[in-house]
Amino acid sequence: MSFRKELRVIPRTAKIIAVVCYVGFVILIHFLIPLNKEPGDIGSWPLAGQLAFNFLIPLIPAPLILFWGYVYGDAKRRGMRYVLWTLLAIFIPNLIGVILYFILRDPLPAECPGCHTVVVSKFAFCPHCGTSLKPSCPQCGRSLEPGWVNCGYCGNRVPMQKPQP
Repeated sequence: MSFRKELRVIPRTAKIIAVVCYVGFVILIHFLIPLNKEPGDIGSWPLAGQLAFNFLIPLIPAPLILFWGYVYGDAKRRGMRYVLWTLLAIFIPNLIGVILYFILRDPLPAECPGCHTVVVSKFAFCPHCGTSLKPSCPQCGRSLEPGWVNCGYCGNRVPMQKPQP
C-alpha cells in the first residue's frame, strides 16, 4: 500500500484536532511567554530564533496526535478493538503503546473471491458463502500455508495446488 493511502486511514477528526492543538500552542506561546529584552530571555534572541521557537515548538504534539489517529483508523479497518488500542497508544508512555500496536496488530482483512465480502484473513473459509480462502488439509480441515507438502497438524500429504490468479 502506498504512503498516501496509509495517510487516508487517519480520521479527519484527528487531523482537525492536530491543527487546532498546533494553533492553540502557537497562540499560548506567543501570549504567555514574555518578550523581555533581558539577556537569556526570548526577547533578546534574533527574530528568526523567536519565530522558530513560536512556530516549530508547537509542531511536536501534532505528529503524536496523528499517530494516535492512525492507530484508531488502522485498528478499525482491521476489525480490532480500536478504542482500546487508541487508549493504550495514548496512555502508555514514550510511544510504547504505538510500538506495541504495530507489533501486535492483526493482518488486513481480505476480500472473498466468491461473494466479495470482507473476511478476516485468519479464516480458511468465507463465513458467508463457504468459499475456500486458503488451501486446507483434506483430512483435518485446517488451513495450510503455501508451499507445504504435508499438513503441519496431522501429517497428511497435501495434493499439489494450482496457483490462484
